[in-house]
Amino acid sequence: MARPRDSRVDEAILRTTRELLSTHGYGGLTVDAVAQRAGIGKAAIYRRYSTKQDMVFAAAVHTPDLPPPPDTGSLRGDLAALAQEIVDHMATPAAAAAVPGLLADVGASSDLAARIHDTFVVREQEVVTAVLERAVERGELPAVPDVALVHALLTGPVFTTLYVQHRRPDGVAARLGSLVAHALLAEADADAAADGGTDAGTDPGTALDTAAAPAASGTPGRAQGEGRHHRAL
Repeated sequence: MARPRDSRVDEAILRTTRELLSTHGYGGLTVDAVAQRAGIGKAAIYRRYSTKQDMVFAAAVHTPDLPPPPDTGSLRGDLAALAQEIVDHMATPAAAAAVPGLLADVGASSDLAARIHDTFVVREQEVVTAVLERAVERGELPAVPDVALVHALLTGPVFTTLYVQHRRPDGVAARLGSLVAHALLAEADADAAADGGTDAGTDPGTALDTAAAPAASGTPGRAQGEGRHHRAL
């Protein structure tokens, strides 16, 4: 039977990696240096992380064990809480030191990109799925939308704010949660209106005749969707 992993070793690896990122930068960090400074063997690191990049991602951004945010009771609140977690992960000194180099390495290797995706990005998308499934259970959304797209809508603006625009992320999470929730609810409303525009099985010609009847009789028509109440976010 395999010996259970020592959580003290787990934490020593992550803590030492963050420390070396702050003093040596991403390019100067090696697995050997982490092992030596943490007082552990390299084998202990490689049992946990296949590559330097896996180790750095876990230490500087988040570990593979990523729980969903608490249930706030609304889609907007949940998305804002999730966006805040993304900001918290991406805005640390360790992340600032690691992310540009990580992206360069991932972009240069399809194998590494696949491993990072399977280990970390898939878990992020599972968290997004959990948040969206809550909204379906509450009746806020009729179905879970495109998870990969929602994931991109949340992570992309945070990355751009921090690493492209070099701005402080103050208030970004709350605004991002509101904007993404509004977009998802508006899309759900538009889809429902489109689905309800013509009853299934109705002859298209009959539907057109019915729609034109008020105008032919001189009665003002009512624009489709007029007077419809949108859900408050």
